[in-house]
Amino acid sequence: MGVEILLEPFKYDFMIRSFVTALLSGTMLSILGTFTINKNMGFMADAMAHATLPIIAVGVFFGFSISELGAPAAILIALFLGFIIKNTNIGEDTSIGIIFSSFFALGFILISVLDVSINLEDLLFGQILAVSASDVAVISTLFVVVLSTLFIFFKQILFYSFDPIGAQVRDLNVTFLNYLFLIILSLSIVSSLQTVGIVLVLSMLLIPAAAAKLVSRTFTGSIKISAIFGATSSVAGLYLSYYFNLPSGPTMSMVASGIFILSFLTKKLMMNPKSISR
Repeated sequence: MGVEILLEPFKYDFMIRSFVTALLSGTMLSILGTFTINKNMGFMADAMAHATLPIIAVGVFFGFSISELGAPAAILIALFLGFIIKNTNIGEDTSIGIIFSSFFALGFILISVLDVSINLEDLLFGQILAVSASDVAVISTLFVVVLSTLFIFFKQILFYSFDPIGAQVRDLNVTFLNYLFLIILSLSIVSSLQTVGIVLVLSMLLIPAAAAKLVSRTFTGSIKISAIFGATSSVAGLYLSYYFNLPSGPTMSMVASGIFILSFLTKKLMMNPKSISR
């Protein structure tokens, strides 16, 4: 009976594509989430997701799909954000806030002016059940590219994320590392928009990583645990959405939140067992 419940969704091709996409997106986002939290870049990641809207609007107007727009949109957003932050003296959060609100507003204006046929609810909250075989291929390719790049430059990015000044003293090209991380972070976010949408992509990026940080003693350990939490949240959320007729993106996000709560309680229990029993 239990095996039948696990296997039943795989009778349908669209569910197989959805599970593959969920697994890839959940794992990729959660791994990069550990670096994002360490560098306090949560707000920037949110801005990246929202800044895609005008690019998506223009691209769809010219006949491209959201998945086809993923890589170029991500690179443009990452380079633009990095340039603005580096070349303005109004503060990083202020610069990100301006880009966040301006691009998001511009996206809605372009959708209206260009009369683009985009389902805003799917774009904001994701529609993983609608992914095509080509979407899966694009996400799989970006998954390999992002994680391969992170693996190749892991030591440099790790050093830079913990001590940017020390990395500069050691003659590391911190400008290159900064832009490189922004690009792979943006690639992971944009490629996951169809999975959880613009609004919820931040939850899948940060919540599994935050939960892993609570229960892990080392940074590399938190990366591994975060990947497990992210994959579990995505797959379990998809199962729940299938059997209980729930929206997939929000359900994945709530499963991740549940894992975070359990991790928090586990840490509290390990630190002070008597505090739970009182």
